[in-house]
Amino acid sequence: MNIQWFPGHMAKTRRLIGEHMNLVDLVVELLDARAPLSSQNPDIDNLCGNKPRLLILNKSDLADSAANEAWLRYYKAQGKTAILFDSVHSKQVKHITETVRSLLSEQIERQAARGMKNRPLKLMIVGIPNVGKSSFINRLAGRSAAISGDRPGVTRGKQWIRLAGGLELLDTPGVLWPKFEDEQVGLRLAFTGAIKDEIMDTETLAAKLLETLCHCAPQDIASRYKLDSVQFDNGFLALEAVAKKRGFIVSGGEYDLLRAANVVLDEFRSAKIGRITLEWPEVAQ
Repeated sequence: MNIQWFPGHMAKTRRLIGEHMNLVDLVVELLDARAPLSSQNPDIDNLCGNKPRLLILNKSDLADSAANEAWLRYYKAQGKTAILFDSVHSKQVKHITETVRSLLSEQIERQAARGMKNRPLKLMIVGIPNVGKSSFINRLAGRSAAISGDRPGVTRGKQWIRLAGGLELLDTPGVLWPKFEDEQVGLRLAFTGAIKDEIMDTETLAAKLLETLCHCAPQDIASRYKLDSVQFDNGFLALEAVAKKRGFIVSGGEYDLLRAANVVLDEFRSAKIGRITLEWPEVAQ
């Protein structure tokens, strides 16, 4: 599958991020903890320049816990600051605020020396579609300050949100980059829901996902779908096996692969299959 998705509003968002970069003190970049490298937009590096940055490994409750810790060690070794976060259950809001102030401590001290003790710290929230930016902001705000949803493309315009503790957040729409050079990057983004399902062949996507999971999480797949073996020649045979076990049959006795595909994608994204990480830091060395 050659997956590419870069609608016009994303080009507009990229310009918006660049135009507002000089207005903020720090960039908070949300990554999907299940695929931190694939979900990191390479354009953000160029847009941020030397601006301080905090990485949030969001949806960490959906990812493998050992992988989460491995990624924290990986980013620490690179001299980057990363925090695990779950916008539904996490209680790390205070930790994030403290980390932001630590990263900006020198700037805060300079401002205080000039008599600017109450100037709010301005943060820009960036990330790919459906990585959970709006839910993250709502968690920090303690209220429904940003529109959120479980599909890409919910946020379409910029929005300033004021928080307690002297923080102001600039929410931006999710943005990808014009072309995925690595096909696996596009697949991982599609698996996690960062790309609209409507532009893809759902059955082929689910078959590709099953091929991946049969390799990286065979026990989870076997357990969830009660399969005796996960040794399949291709993902479509695995999808057919899932349809058979779930009793998804249409008229004529054919297996309903589309229904099975939707179930597999939904159950992976909600971690019903298991807490699965699609890429580990060893491949990034």
